[in-house]
Amino acid sequence: MADLQYYPRGFGLRPQIEGRLQSDYHSQIVDHMKSHGFSLSVGDLTFRLAAEFGFCYGVDRAVEYAYETRTRFPDRDIFITGEIIHNPHVNSRLREMGIRFLSGEGAVADGWDRLGSLNVVILPAFGVTVGQLALLRERGCTLVDTTCGSVLNVWKNVERYARDGFTSVIHGKFNHEETRATASRTGLYPGGRYLVVRDLEETERVCEHIRCCGDGEVFRARFGQAASENFDPSRDLEKVGVANQTTMLSSESLEVAERIRLVMAERYGEAALSEHFRSFDTICSATQDRQDAVLKLLKGGVSLMLVIGGYNSSNTNHLAEIAAGKVPTYHIEDAACLLGSESIRHKPIGRKSAEVARGWLPEGPLVVGITAGASTPNNRIGEVVERIMGIRGLEVAQVLGH
Repeated sequence: MADLQYYPRGFGLRPQIEGRLQSDYHSQIVDHMKSHGFSLSVGDLTFRLAAEFGFCYGVDRAVEYAYETRTRFPDRDIFITGEIIHNPHVNSRLREMGIRFLSGEGAVADGWDRLGSLNVVILPAFGVTVGQLALLRERGCTLVDTTCGSVLNVWKNVERYARDGFTSVIHGKFNHEETRATASRTGLYPGGRYLVVRDLEETERVCEHIRCCGDGEVFRARFGQAASENFDPSRDLEKVGVANQTTMLSSESLEVAERIRLVMAERYGEAALSEHFRSFDTICSATQDRQDAVLKLLKGGVSLMLVIGGYNSSNTNHLAEIAAGKVPTYHIEDAACLLGSESIRHKPIGRKSAEVARGWLPEGPLVVGITAGASTPNNRIGEVVERIMGIRGLEVAQVLGH
């Protein structure tokens, strides 16, 4: 593929798009909180914001590249393979800019079949599968690659496993775009295999098979497409390398690796362990930082926790999971979910869709903890704070001084 058709580092147009980014995603309230110890007190409410929240570097970069692409190719048809990040407002903004989606909500009918050398295609922060990339290259599309560097790091490890004859056991969600892309990298080497485990329960099933050599048909039926084609657990679990989707719960990913390490040592012995087991912690630093910041915020004491972000955002769901074990926690997409002092629309832990709960905002003094997933822009955080103040009859001007 000619270099002129592939742009992995954007176009250097930040000065031209800075105003639009500020207009679309900036928040004065968030700026105020950051400059005042990540806290805001007004009336009988205190808002405490986690010290690490919202857009991470990889997301910021991906959104910036998308805006740059629209600026660089004002008259070209621009497509994106799917959601650039898991935030409905950001994706909606891209649609308003005329960027057309090849999958998901509002996808172009037969879009993949219509692609050609005159089209520009953005690859999202999650990356794309090996097969999708090959198709885009074959069609001669101009590609703008926003794949996150942390995801690329996972790919390097998975490719190394495949090259050395190790099956990649990936802690992640098989239907997640990042995990599908990661799993596909194993196919770059002959005999490359993968197995995706979602949680500790599935990890235990893997460990049981390694320990006892169970029924292969039962194993394949359980994991289905989460295992590579013609997966033979008796053969393909003899040498395994553990990796993870970058946005998983860090403590769980470490436990997945440790359980597999222990069972491999039990079966093959510590002396031969390196011949049968490898592991690299590939949780991205931004995911880890946000999880650590939530734990620190909770230790400081809050009455309730609001976690803001897309319902399909893996890292946002895990932030809610961490907080829910400590205080009443509500995972909301935006300020529109705050229906009043009595009602809130939120996604409970483990559920697939939002529900309405009551009595979420009690009367009297409250400390409201707030964090946001790595794909949540600052303006959505500020709007939530402003909405809660409005419910209590408070004005933003009391805080910002105008």
